[in-house]
Amino acid sequence: MQPEAVFYCFRSGTLVALESDESEVKLAAADSWLVDDGRVRSLQSHFDRFTSAVQHVSAEHLQYLPDFFAAVTEKLPRTGRWFPRVEIHCDESLTDHLHLRLREAPEQLTEARLWTLDEVDPRSNPLIKGPDLSLGQQLRRRANLHGADEAVLLNSEGVVLEGALSSIVWWRGDVLCAPGDDVAWLPSVTRDQVLAIAEQSGYETRYEYVQPEELAGLEIWILSSLHGIRVVTEWNDLPVAPAKAAHVDAFNRRLRLLSTSLD
Repeated sequence: MQPEAVFYCFRSGTLVALESDESEVKLAAADSWLVDDGRVRSLQSHFDRFTSAVQHVSAEHLQYLPDFFAAVTEKLPRTGRWFPRVEIHCDESLTDHLHLRLREAPEQLTEARLWTLDEVDPRSNPLIKGPDLSLGQQLRRRANLHGADEAVLLNSEGVVLEGALSSIVWWRGDVLCAPGDDVAWLPSVTRDQVLAIAEQSGYETRYEYVQPEELAGLEIWILSSLHGIRVVTEWNDLPVAPAKAAHVDAFNRRLRLLSTSLD
């Protein structure tokens, strides 16, 4: 059974429920986050990322965003586990572009198996969340066919970028590493939070450009707003399995402390 979902459009300062979810509409930009019993981790950061995306794809809509965000915040449920998504659609009309898709969140996952995509990163716009979301879902389904949970994307030089719908980080001893900012990975709220927690806790952080085999035997995480940190237990390209988690419990505790009430 698919999680329950309600679809809204933003009209005249109000979110109006629609009968159709307009699932065939092409996304220009989108952003999503977890709401767990009325608590959210860094909601403003998600609004800021969406604002930045809208500025690039449809700057004329920036003026509507403060009222849209206020309406979205009011509409978010205060009980249960939800994974809402704000969207701006591609069409020629300047009306009904902004939408809220209010979805029940799937079950919390804590581990992941990875499969390396067998082609160069196929995304058309990897720096903005939205245009490639459908493609990311397709790539994840391809990973499922290989017995994995997530597809790992590489650039033309075979360097690890990120997952189809997640960020990737890894540990070299007590040094937390991630792909550098000059490769095409999607800005990640959770990745920023995890790196900040590492620095606040006294861990060194480092940016690296690595191929999958260079991560053999390391502790590896994939990150997302929905699941937070998931420990990688298998990766098809690695000659040595990922190491067992040594740092995840402390980081999960710190992530939970970042969640604040909507009220």
